[in-house]
Amino acid sequence: MKALQFAGPGEELKILCLGAHSDDIEIGAGGTLMTLIERGIRLDVTWSVLSGGGGKREQEARSSAADFLAGVAQSRIEVMAFRDGFFPEFGEIIKSWFESLKERTNPDLILTHRRDDAHQDHQLVNRLTWNTFRAHSILEYEIPKWDGDMAQPNLYVPVSMNCLQRKIELLMKHFGTQRSKQWFDPETFRGLARLRGMECRAPESYAEAFFGRKLRLV
Repeated sequence: MKALQFAGPGEELKILCLGAHSDDIEIGAGGTLMTLIERGIRLDVTWSVLSGGGGKREQEARSSAADFLAGVAQSRIEVMAFRDGFFPEFGEIIKSWFESLKERTNPDLILTHRRDDAHQDHQLVNRLTWNTFRAHSILEYEIPKWDGDMAQPNLYVPVSMNCLQRKIELLMKHFGTQRSKQWFDPETFRGLARLRGMECRAPESYAEAFFGRKLRLV
């Protein structure tokens, strides 16, 4: 399995992380971000959460993002207040926000929701990501949920046991509003990471997986 590397130790990598909800980025790509930091890559991260602004979930989002981004060279965290569960009904407004985001950042890599994710908010974020950032490298992360919408990824990032354990600890620490959900527990996150680690023969057995629909090798 050939490795794809966006940057090496000491090099800068600008990443735009997009999540519809306060825990999305952490669940889908938290281990990957920690792994890049662990490898000595100088990350410049724009972390954008589209819902929860002005409420308890904004506090969760900001405190969690700060912990997940510990060690990056630069970071910007923003939490918007688009209505959870109603993104398709406010598509024009959210599209305008995406256009303003494009004026503020020019990332090397974008992490966003998977196109076929069953959640309507996730689907819209994906569609507008591709619609707005047409000349960028985009990886789509996955989020387990009761819908049973998991698919077959084509790009894997091996994650160390330490990174995975830290990811799970931070998820359970920061997202008290989510702990009542049956799927939101350490077993789910560890189990998915183990499955993806098995699929890519990860050195320490764990990995996060993504969907790379259009990537260019230089």
